[in-house]
Amino acid sequence: MIARWNKALAALAACATIVGGLSACGSMTNADGQAEKMTLVVWGSQEDQLNEDSWLQEMERAFQKEHPEYDITWKNQVVASADASNLAKQDPTVAADVYSYASDQLGTLLDANAIGQVSDPTMKQLKRQTKGSPTMLQTVTGEDGNVYGVPLAGNTWFMYYRKSKFTEQDITSLDAMLAKGKVSFPLTNSWYLPAFYMGAGGTLFGEDGTDAKSGVQFGGETGAEVTRYLVRLRNNPNFVNDKNGSGLAGLKSGKVDVVFTGNWDAAVVREALGDDWGVAKLPTFNLNGKPVQMKAFAGSTVYAWNPYTKHPVAADQFAAFLAGTYSQEQHYKMRSVIPSDVEVAAIPEVKADAVAQAQIDTIAEASVTQPSIAEMANFWSTCENFGNSIYNNEVTEDNAADLTDKWMATYKHLL
Repeated sequence: MIARWNKALAALAACATIVGGLSACGSMTNADGQAEKMTLVVWGSQEDQLNEDSWLQEMERAFQKEHPEYDITWKNQVVASADASNLAKQDPTVAADVYSYASDQLGTLLDANAIGQVSDPTMKQLKRQTKGSPTMLQTVTGEDGNVYGVPLAGNTWFMYYRKSKFTEQDITSLDAMLAKGKVSFPLTNSWYLPAFYMGAGGTLFGEDGTDAKSGVQFGGETGAEVTRYLVRLRNNPNFVNDKNGSGLAGLKSGKVDVVFTGNWDAAVVREALGDDWGVAKLPTFNLNGKPVQMKAFAGSTVYAWNPYTKHPVAADQFAAFLAGTYSQEQHYKMRSVIPSDVEVAAIPEVKADAVAQAQIDTIAEASVTQPSIAEMANFWSTCENFGNSIYNNEVTEDNAADLTDKWMATYKHLL
């Protein structure tokens, strides 16, 4: 099915020209010269389509203006990006023509044949938008090496801190901050814990996260040394395990000076710390006397098209438009959504946004693409269990190597 629609796209894309960063095809008119009539069903977040002046409706009007060869009736439906794959895989033939999805769902969508590969013009746009930021491109790259959709916004976590406690140099080092203040970190959360192992060179499913046979590689002597570091971190009197919101609560009460979370908690942090709030990309940690950069999982919210659509060219073009440079700039201005587009990231408003810069810097310099293949489902609970073992003092510096190897052996059975 995907291959068939790609052939249709390839045949029609030959007439595409680039207009304001959009793929346009002037031949898509009826025999009488009238614009091609179509209905496009679009899934998006509720916040993006609250009323006729919302971002999605504005972008639909802008797209129609750029594409007079189409006469489009829009049918917008509220489906959050986190829910798109569950709905689409049930019956992709009745799913939306264009939808947003969370990049960690790409494997599910591919297995269901519910997502279309981007056209050549869209790929050209995407390469421009992600130039110098390979992580964002990787988030939409499937196991087969092909690309499915265009990132609208990045997703990762970084660091907030109490500015009066630390110097600008301190915040580059986790160990320097531990020497001066209380550091809260979600040690028992499997989305956060891998940052230490991945920073030290550990991999999940190969270098690009798409090789299931490579499995989880956090072991060996380096992995054991990371585990020993985490045992020492657990035993540091300035360490606080962040669980069930305790980090943010501690920030507000004054019992915590550093938390690790994402842009979704920016307002809470600012309210807790007032003018004393600071934000930065992830720090390094000291491993055997050398600074090692922590690396967070990074993903994206993506717009893509359904290969079962009756209008593949228009659907591909509109998905690309919704995540294009103009649309991302408007998304930021209207809803403060941090862009993934490198050109939008460079505009003055975004450059002046400290939270946006922390996220952008972390994705560019301190992240690993979160794998989207189906085998990733077997990663989370086992990782969480190991984090709990460290926190509960079951893992010690003496048995760190043995228990890290046993942790890795568990994945060999699961995968």
